[in-house]
Amino acid sequence: MSARPGAPAPLPPAAPARAHLPTTVVVIVLLVVGLLAGGWMLGRAKIPAASLAPARWADGEAGRAINEALKLPVQAQADLATAAVRYRLLGDLGPQVALGCPDWLFYRDGLRPQPGAGDQVVQQRVRLMRHWSAQLKAQGVQLLVVVVPDKSRIEQAHTCGLRHSANMRARLGQWQQALQAAQVPSADLLPVLQGADAPMFFRTDVHMNRLGAQRAADAVAAAALPLLGGPGGQAFEVGAPGAAKPRMGDLIVLAGLEKAPPAWRPALDREPEQVITPLRSGGLLDDTPPVEVLLLGSSNGRRSLFAERLGHALGREVWNQSLDGGQFSGALLAAWPQRAQWPSTVKLVVWEFSEMALSLPLTDGEQATLAEIH
Repeated sequence: MSARPGAPAPLPPAAPARAHLPTTVVVIVLLVVGLLAGGWMLGRAKIPAASLAPARWADGEAGRAINEALKLPVQAQADLATAAVRYRLLGDLGPQVALGCPDWLFYRDGLRPQPGAGDQVVQQRVRLMRHWSAQLKAQGVQLLVVVVPDKSRIEQAHTCGLRHSANMRARLGQWQQALQAAQVPSADLLPVLQGADAPMFFRTDVHMNRLGAQRAADAVAAAALPLLGGPGGQAFEVGAPGAAKPRMGDLIVLAGLEKAPPAWRPALDREPEQVITPLRSGGLLDDTPPVEVLLLGSSNGRRSLFAERLGHALGREVWNQSLDGGQFSGALLAAWPQRAQWPSTVKLVVWEFSEMALSLPLTDGEQATLAEIH
């Protein structure tokens, strides 16, 4: 059929565009090189077989192991530079740390619950608490539960608009009500830490500073002394606080800025050093006092001389078995199988954990214990 008079002539078929051919070749080469390099690195990596078991793919452990094996030789320097630029230009500290007011850092897990940690985890942990309390009582040991309120709750004036989960924030009150219903003694740290004139927590760390730790230790001692029958006779030497020194906060480390230049990371906290030690006579027959108080806590129990301050307030040296990363029950679960070997003089277990731990997913050890008490 001929074209209509006056109609434009049809365009000839477009020739295949060849301008993108070099780019395509470069991309393919890079992909192949990356694939070969990744395969070579995985082949040389010594990844434990247990890390690649089917169960480890579900909890992300296998992926983390592979990512670690695929890190480039300069990966650490690249990550540091990226973190420093991201903080300085955008005020962004990565997925785990949030920036509140200038130089005030907060742990994101204290602001909102992790996926899969709904309200049921509190009820499951209430069951665990009742079980462990009953087991200790049968052994003739009393339990005192201590929850350290989250930094974002106590230092809310320094959050500068960071939003928190109201549902998660309500769980502390639910837990305290469960303790009262179970008639398990506890020390409420919220009223003694909230509304203070000075900060109770470090700016760049999730833990209490020396002022907060002292207030917390005094409150725990006030709740513990009636259970122990009054103060003990152990004397302590309490050294005067020394000169303030810079202190690297764990949230700076978590944000990947530990080795960044000072101008490219939040300013460090400054904290005076102090020593609190039990007094000994120094004689050959100077027997160590019997162990009466066992502290099974989280990293809070290992910071700012909390255990030493508690011992001084009790007049008893505290057997501190707290664990870094202990979360809700790490230290308790670690000590539980050995409780038959605890000194027969132990009268009280102080079980300490952070408020945030109430909203973390159940650990394997907690799930195993729940299965045993069904």
